[in-house]
Amino acid sequence: MNETWKGAIACLGVAIFFVMTIGIIYWQVVDQPNKNWILRGSFSGLIWERRTHSLVIQTLAEDKTFVEIDVGNVGNSDIEVPFVRNLCWFNKTEFCYTWDSMADVKIALESDDTSETECYSITWTPLHCLVDLKDCFSMVNVSWYGGGSMRTQGWPINSANVSMQPFTISDLRDNPNGYGSVLERYFLGSSGVAVLVDPEVPLQVGFDSRSQFCLRSAPGMERQPLRYTVCVGRDLKAIHQEMGRQFHSNKRTLPNLDILWLPFWRFLAKVDSGVKVERELRTFSNRLRRHQLGEGVISLNEHSTSLLSDMDHEYISSRRRPWKRQTKALPMVKLLNISITLSPYLSVESSQFKASLQDGTESYWLSVPTAPHGHLVPVLTQWKGHFCVKLNITNLAAVNWFLDKVGGLQARLGMEYLTLEGGEGNPFEEQTLRLPKAVAGDRYIGLLAGMAARIGDSAVVTAGTRSSDVPLFIRMAALRGDWTYSGLKGIIPSILHHSLLGYSFFIPDAAGGSLSSEFVTDEELFIRWLEIISFLPVITFQTPPWVCGEDRVLNLTRFYISKHQDFVVPLIVKYASEWQADRSPIYRPLWWISPNDPVTYTIDDEFLIGDEVLVAPVTEKGHLMWGSSFYYVGNLILPVFCSKEGMS
Repeated sequence: MNETWKGAIACLGVAIFFVMTIGIIYWQVVDQPNKNWILRGSFSGLIWERRTHSLVIQTLAEDKTFVEIDVGNVGNSDIEVPFVRNLCWFNKTEFCYTWDSMADVKIALESDDTSETECYSITWTPLHCLVDLKDCFSMVNVSWYGGGSMRTQGWPINSANVSMQPFTISDLRDNPNGYGSVLERYFLGSSGVAVLVDPEVPLQVGFDSRSQFCLRSAPGMERQPLRYTVCVGRDLKAIHQEMGRQFHSNKRTLPNLDILWLPFWRFLAKVDSGVKVERELRTFSNRLRRHQLGEGVISLNEHSTSLLSDMDHEYISSRRRPWKRQTKALPMVKLLNISITLSPYLSVESSQFKASLQDGTESYWLSVPTAPHGHLVPVLTQWKGHFCVKLNITNLAAVNWFLDKVGGLQARLGMEYLTLEGGEGNPFEEQTLRLPKAVAGDRYIGLLAGMAARIGDSAVVTAGTRSSDVPLFIRMAALRGDWTYSGLKGIIPSILHHSLLGYSFFIPDAAGGSLSSEFVTDEELFIRWLEIISFLPVITFQTPPWVCGEDRVLNLTRFYISKHQDFVVPLIVKYASEWQADRSPIYRPLWWISPNDPVTYTIDDEFLIGDEVLVAPVTEKGHLMWGSSFYYVGNLILPVFCSKEGMS
């Protein structure tokens, strides 16, 4: 072969190589589809959407999208990533990738043929301290439930608009834009998808109304990962039940169900001594009997509890002869069925706190050391307008001291029920101090629930997270006395939210709302509120029905208390066994009996008790003034109308 032919062949080879290179580049950049499969299960798969920078979980037939996760916050969202290559090589159940030298992502697929669910465990690990990890879940065509309580509770939560903030429980009175009394790192979507976030990850969550909600692990020197699991199934009911079986191993224990039969009457006497508390208690108890409102529990707030406790302490320990009234007061209190209220806070003006500084028990309070091995200084905070310290619930001696205090009150006051409030809030975060790991996030609330359970199964707490298995009642947040979603209309969304997260034993807000300490003046609002809460575990009052001044309101109150005891309580007891056995909520949304009907996804003014009773109360002012609720029995829906004399 002469030189001419050799040159021609060489040129031809270069031309072919050039054409192949152009073809490959064209295929990757221009002609490649907008998405590529990176993991495939038995019925679902994970897709990379290169133009939207999204991870999408779809059915293999691509006829249903479970969830779309925007990960554009990692790397440069302005640069299109044409193709992602699995660095886990030939492992068909794992996907690994390094994103723009910013973060590593690892996704593991787990299938369960018996339950027809598939789960994708996703872990983002930042490669340097400036990486801001944030994954956002689309709300388009998906109704979402779960997460944290809110001041204006919605069902679903798509309409929420909450700025990015730590996903921890706060007191909504102090922080109305925060997350409220019941919170879990669990989100459920109507497409049959569930998201469960690792409990050890410092987490921030934000909601962009009707667009998306985002999970964020903020940048920092510790380079915290973002770790969560996404599971998909045939529908939202099936995936919710499977998530309960997979991720909750603790056996549920029922609280004391005797509390269900007793209405709670909140006692709000504005007095300044224990003697006056006793006198007002006697008057209030006599009025309940005179109006034939049956046996109930008179619930004292923390102020009245403190006055009674101090009066009894003075009576026992005083060297001088006590007042004659005092010698009669406590026996009278012991005859009443009362509930007291305590908190883990202690005023810095109290003799107990001053004594703790003198006897070296300052470690009983949440404290910081003055030096690496220096003296402890209690962290100052505020509680109900007073400077206080907060119980160090990680200190066994402090917990035993508190339990001894409760035991003493039980013996002296003869009370059976106790409300433990004040778990919300963290003095370290308030003063931007470094958080001890033992009480970081919402760990304090979980420890407080454990301490409350040691007091007894009749205890009530005001916050719950990762504690739905503990035998306690949860007191719902206070609502406004109006017809909005911050008031009456917010009751049913709150019921469904609590129950979905496992807290079916709750005490609703008082009839008419209790955000204000004033009595309710809207008679219609009071009646409508009473109609709803009569179907809930406990009926609660702050405004006494005799304040309205008409026999009609008193007659309705007697009727609904009787209906609650005769009809509702047996239902709750019946379905409590399901709640305990397979974690099915006692109070259920409408999609529970029709999980594939999109109409049921947004119904926020009706609920089910088990699968046999549908409650559809009136929540609009002036609408069907005397109409009340509907019972769903088998396949029949029976309207129940309220007359001036009662219900028919």
